[in-house]
Amino acid sequence: METTDLIWMNGKLLPWEKAQTHVLTHGLHYGSAVFEGTRVYKTPQGPAIFRLKDHTKRLLYSAKTMGMNVPYSEAEINMATLETVRRNKLKQGYIRPIIYYGYGKMGLNPIGAPVEMVIACWPWGKYLDDRPIRVQISDIVRIHPKSSVTDAKISGHYTNSIMAVLSLDPGFDEALLLDFKGNIAEGPGENFFMVKKGVLYTPKLGTILAGITRDTIFQLAADHGLKVLEKTLKPTDVLKGDEAFFTGTAAEVTAIGSINGKKIGNGKMGPVTTTIQQAYMDVVKGKNKKYERYLSRI
Repeated sequence: METTDLIWMNGKLLPWEKAQTHVLTHGLHYGSAVFEGTRVYKTPQGPAIFRLKDHTKRLLYSAKTMGMNVPYSEAEINMATLETVRRNKLKQGYIRPIIYYGYGKMGLNPIGAPVEMVIACWPWGKYLDDRPIRVQISDIVRIHPKSSVTDAKISGHYTNSIMAVLSLDPGFDEALLLDFKGNIAEGPGENFFMVKKGVLYTPKLGTILAGITRDTIFQLAADHGLKVLEKTLKPTDVLKGDEAFFTGTAAEVTAIGSINGKKIGNGKMGPVTTTIQQAYMDVVKGKNKKYERYLSRI
C-alpha cells in the first residue's frame, strides 16, 4: 500500500513505521475492535473529508456496543482526524480510524485491557472497477441480527465478508450476501440498490449496516425526483431489475452489470445509476453547495 508520513496513535502523531501494537493485543485475537472508513476528496477549495462528523458518531456508537470507554470526545476525534490529514498533506485518499482493546489482558472478557485508538490515512483510488462489476450471490449468509449488533461497525463482523469474498468463483468481482431468511442483505462492504421502472429499492435496516453513503443516496434521489423504497428483496426480484448498484465509502457508487452471470438490464450502467453516481461525486468533490455542510475542510 502507499504510505504517508504520520499516523495518529493514542493522542500522538508517530512516524508511519513506528505506529505498532503488541502481538498479544486483544483486538487482534478476538476481533474486539471498531472502525470507520472515511474519504478525503480534492475539491476546488482544497481537501475536504466527507461526512466526518457522521462517521465519528457511528464510530463512538460502535465503541459503546463493545463496552469501550473511549478516552477522546467526538470533537477531539474530529480534530485529530483533520490534523492527521493536514500533517500528511493528503489531498485525496482514505482515512481509517480504529478503536480496539489493546495489550494487557487475554481472555474473552476485555475489561481491563486498555482502549487504544489509531487514525491513519493514505492515498487510495477506486475500490471497485469503473465498469459495471460482476457480482455473485454468496453461500455465506450475513450475520444474524440477534447474534450481534449488526448496525455497529465491529471488526469481528468482517470475517463474514472475508469468507464471502474468498468463496467467489473465478470471473466475479464482488459478492452479494443474503440474510438468514434468504433475502438480499448487502455486499461484503457495501449497501445494495436496485432500480425497477425508475424507482430505487434497497433492503430494510435490521440485518445490514446503516451506511452513511446509503443515507446520502436517499437525499440525492429525492433531489432528482426519484423515489427510494426500503423493501424486502428476493434474489428473483433483483434478477428482474433494470439496474443495480453498490454504495459505500470505499465503493462510492459502483454499477452492477450482472448477478450470477445474468445481466441486469443490458449489463451496462443505466441512466438512474449514472445520475446518482454523478450527483454523489459532485457532492463529495464540493461541486454542490447544498451539501457543503457534509464537507470538513482541511
